Amino acid sequence: MIRLLSAAAVALLALSGPTWALESAPATSPRAIATLVSDRDAISPGGELRLGLRLRIAPGWHSYWQNPGDAGVPTELTLTLPAGQPGPIIWPTPEIAHEGPLVTYGFTGEVLLPARVTNAGPGHITAAASWLVCRDICVPEDAEFSLDLPAGTAPPAREAALFAAADQRTPRPSPFTAEIGPDSVLRITGLPDSAIRDAIFVPDQPGLIRNDTPQPLRQSGATITLGLTRADHPKDAPLSGVLLLTDASGQASALSLTATQVTTNAAIAAPGGWAAILGLGVLGGLILNLMPCVFPVLAMKAIGFARLAGAHRRQVRGEALSYTAGVLVSFAALGGILLALGAAGSSAGWGFQFSSPAIVATMAWILFAVGLNLSGALEIGGRLAGIGSSLASRGGHAGSFFTGLLAVLVATPCTAPFMGAALAAAATAPPALAMAAFLSIGLGLAAPTLLFAIVPGLANHLPRPGAWMDILRQALAFPMYAAVIWLVWVISQQSGPSGVLLALAGMLLIGAIAWLLSLERRTGRVLAGGTGIAMIALLGVIAVQPPPTGNAGLAQAEGAEAFTTDRLAALRAANRPVFVNLTAAWCVTCMVNERVALDRPAVRAAFAAGNIAYLLGDWTNQDRAITNFLRAQGRDGVPLYLFYPAGAAAPVNLPQILTEHEVLSVLGAS
Repeated sequence: MIRLLSAAAVALLALSGPTWALESAPATSPRAIATLVSDRDAISPGGELRLGLRLRIAPGWHSYWQNPGDAGVPTELTLTLPAGQPGPIIWPTPEIAHEGPLVTYGFTGEVLLPARVTNAGPGHITAAASWLVCRDICVPEDAEFSLDLPAGTAPPAREAALFAAADQRTPRPSPFTAEIGPDSVLRITGLPDSAIRDAIFVPDQPGLIRNDTPQPLRQSGATITLGLTRADHPKDAPLSGVLLLTDASGQASALSLTATQVTTNAAIAAPGGWAAILGLGVLGGLILNLMPCVFPVLAMKAIGFARLAGAHRRQVRGEALSYTAGVLVSFAALGGILLALGAAGSSAGWGFQFSSPAIVATMAWILFAVGLNLSGALEIGGRLAGIGSSLASRGGHAGSFFTGLLAVLVATPCTAPFMGAALAAAATAPPALAMAAFLSIGLGLAAPTLLFAIVPGLANHLPRPGAWMDILRQALAFPMYAAVIWLVWVISQQSGPSGVLLALAGMLLIGAIAWLLSLERRTGRVLAGGTGIAMIALLGVIAVQPPPTGNAGLAQAEGAEAFTTDRLAALRAANRPVFVNLTAAWCVTCMVNERVALDRPAVRAAFAAGNIAYLLGDWTNQDRAITNFLRAQGRDGVPLYLFYPAGAAAPVNLPQILTEHEVLSVLGAS
């Protein structure tokens, strides 16, 4: 019955228009009718001619464009002429179709695929064509056609109207300047200064971009940018295709363009761009000193500076510079690893070390040992020099340097909200400039301490050493324990209960090592070494722990769905407003925003009243799809909050430090 209905539909298509003199005999199937047509009834030698493959496709079926997208095969047309040179197919603007997780480009209904012939002449013309038509199944079809074109100067054939209609569907050359940077942001300048409601770029060759990822649109005056996600194709390859624009009035247009490859992104290339980026890095580093991620480690440094009250200027300056060196070395190391991973094709983002449960466990153990030392429970002097607590809590250059290293490691989860622009620029800049961006953040973090190196006399204004220091020292152990609790919770999100058990077992071994070393005997030292080896083995076991199954942890937010680009595209296609929250268990800023701004009765009521879908993306384990989406948004870390009003082309990008009022204001704007 389906075949009979399809055949009847094709027959109706055939009867819907007349068969004219210079349209070939049709090739007919239940899926399509194909003919070869000419725009002229006659031609003089040396004239110009247009020939085209006319496809009339049955309802529910489609054929493919020159770039079929994620699946399909483009139509091919080979002309054999008595004279002249045939050109390639002049492709009309394609239709975009979402087929499950795939995106394809093609045609439905009737389409003409024309080709231009120069220096043509009269005579017998033959053509061979092949095309693919798909619905629930895909069927390759092919046929041969022939036309006899007499000599003469007859007016254009009646079929010329088909070519005129095809001209209307052909993208016109873009009059605007297009550039693509290493950050995969397509920048088009010179547009009329009017609002663009929607814009989509369709590459004319497969493998240049990820077709299934959103293309965030931003407009500033006569310039628009589209965030593309480049595929595995080399990023310095030419990028050409069709730009589909829809203005505020709903008027659609199609432009063919080729984007010039530039070596730096727009933020870097702008006048003063790098100065602004470095300035933002320093400012963000300064703010980090106030964040809960860093406070536990800075507490150790506070004790160290309290000891320096009345000390010699050289000593004050030396310890301040040692701390600064530790901060800068740590930022340089993390930045270097990130750049190396990027050069190797990895999609690791800032904070990548927190995606490893073994590294998180190591940091928890170090802070636990530091806390015990501050509490006075590990008074074992230099014997724990190999453990971070001894280095970080003792005075001198080594202690200051290690404190700087540790401050950066635990500060990373708080970094992205304040250095989003600097980090995104650094990820796409030349290596030397990228490293300068990373170091500018470190300079900001170290600035308060560096001030003591510049003005050592400030130490004279600190309280004199005394008994109060022991009380302060013990009190500052509690921020360490709080940080340990948080890190163990992060491990629970990454590795589940078994990961928590192993992390706590490591803390038990820390106590055992301290006790064995305190025995002042060779046997104790040997056993302590064996216990240390056991801790290393524990790290290996933690590293291979599978993530917890089911919707645990972050995915349990009320009313939230798991974020995927496919789900986002489906909700937007359904014209439903969407709120996207990309977060991670180790991101303290994310967790604070959850408590004070998102997980509030008024906000939940606004989601329900506006039928707003809530997509929650968990980046705790550095999900590659989320990393790619962050990069497409010009970000290199979390949190990221986006609100897509119904029918809008571009999302509203919320601040990374949220308030309940800001969230309600944005949701109310829908």
